[in-house]
Amino acid sequence: MDVALARPQVSGFYDKPTGAIQYVVADQATKRCAIIDPILDFDEKSGATATRNADILLDFVSEQGLSVEWILDTHPHADHFSAAYYLREKTGAPTAIGDRVVDVQNLWKAIYNWPDFPADGSQWDRLFGEGETFTVGTLPVKVLFSPGHTLASITYVIGDAAFVHDTLFMPDSGTARTDFPGGSAARLWRSIQDILALPDEMRLFVGHDYQAGGREPLWESTVAIQKATNTHLAAARSEAEFVALREARDRTLPMPRLILHALQVNMNGGRLPEPEANGRRYLKFPLDGL
Repeated sequence: MDVALARPQVSGFYDKPTGAIQYVVADQATKRCAIIDPILDFDEKSGATATRNADILLDFVSEQGLSVEWILDTHPHADHFSAAYYLREKTGAPTAIGDRVVDVQNLWKAIYNWPDFPADGSQWDRLFGEGETFTVGTLPVKVLFSPGHTLASITYVIGDAAFVHDTLFMPDSGTARTDFPGGSAARLWRSIQDILALPDEMRLFVGHDYQAGGREPLWESTVAIQKATNTHLAAARSEAEFVALREARDRTLPMPRLILHALQVNMNGGRLPEPEANGRRYLKFPLDGL
């Protein structure tokens, strides 16, 4: 399967509160599409949930005359809730994630003291292994295992577009943190090398943008641009240098404000906790867990 021939239409939708980007990736030949890393809105101050971001995607799909073939997560996110389950209910499209999600589930199952949680990946319709291939319409897709930020992170290479989640950011922002449970700066370095081994013209779409220097949000670069200008890769030319840089940077960062909220939802495929006897849903927090 030659992943460099096809050119999908990629539409990114930026969520300013989280700095995250959700994507609709469409095959113009068949009008079939995949949704990648959709966001379920959550306000931690009020506990309110909403579907504004996900509904923007549904409206766009409808306006463009597209049909949703896949709902794809790159990894269980630490800074926003996944809308995968909501969109599955709305579209009937299957959900998918990398098969190493079971490692994340087992790790966080212990952190949340959730003994009856099924840490088997059954919350998604499909678990993709390293190197597995599938299609979106006529577009070829290949799965790259690219952990480091999390144990389960994968990259979707769809034609000439690679969705690199939280490995690389835009070049002026460098690379993703690796200090979450299960993270590894050394493993992230190797994942980045795998991504940079793709063709120079490969378009790279990032999972977050924090508007370095106050610029407008951006989410697309190329392999060649990242090789030439990524600030962390320019400063660290070897794995040892990168690990030292990344770990020093990570020691200065606070935990994401939604990590304890989000992981219990996202390791469950985007499902909110079941309502209790009074009809309300409740999140669970491990005090001093991180």
